[in-house]
Amino acid sequence: MDSLDPLETFRVEVADHVATVTIRRPPVNAQNGVFRDEITRIFDTLHESEEVRAIVLTGDGRTFSAGADLRDRPDAATRGAFPRHSRAVRAGFDCVMECGKPVIAAVNGPAIGAGCVLALVCDIVLVAEDAFMSMTEVDVGLAGGVQHVLRHFGQSDARMFLFTARRLYGPELHRMRVASGCFPKAELLPAAQAMAREIAGKAPLAVAAMKRAFTVCEYMPLHEGYRFEQTQTAALAKTEDTKEGLRAFAEKRRPVFRGR
Repeated sequence: MDSLDPLETFRVEVADHVATVTIRRPPVNAQNGVFRDEITRIFDTLHESEEVRAIVLTGDGRTFSAGADLRDRPDAATRGAFPRHSRAVRAGFDCVMECGKPVIAAVNGPAIGAGCVLALVCDIVLVAEDAFMSMTEVDVGLAGGVQHVLRHFGQSDARMFLFTARRLYGPELHRMRVASGCFPKAELLPAAQAMAREIAGKAPLAVAAMKRAFTVCEYMPLHEGYRFEQTQTAALAKTEDTKEGLRAFAEKRRPVFRGR
């Protein structure tokens, strides 16, 4: 997208209402300050783009993301350095979770530490057969990622994953229901883009409302969460897209959604 140029650590391409965001920081797509600034700018822009209805996030080369660039870690002896760093790290994940468009992670290779978390903050996870996820914090005397891992892993699996720092490969991630699909590497990105186009063909306002409900209701009690969802349905009922969808259903034709 022209509005995002220039980018140092990413490439963004848009076609058929789908944005493909590719991490490009060789050799292993490690995350540093520039990476975090750019991913926040990208997803904030895509959030407000009428041209984009779904997003695929993947890595260039053999790696999805090897995690945080250790050369970029703050100096623990400098007052205020860690809070500033931690805030920026959270923003680099929150922008994906808070983006109003569904985000599909196409995990093409190793997703380690912060790279694993980046995949897990996406709405849908697809993996290559030879890709793996790993949280290696305990190997280097650190800790983190528990909250995001618990969103996708069962309790015992989450503890096994974090306490052992094991590598979990594509087929195992699929078996554990962390990933929704596992593909040969050459088929991964086309499959993710095809799923994104399928989502982009739905009513944009309804998809946005659905994602908003996932985000808002995740930690709500059942009654309050469902009540919030019903307010979304009531608001959608007044939109042109919902009226068009209902007409098309009655007329047995494909609806034409315009995002209003």
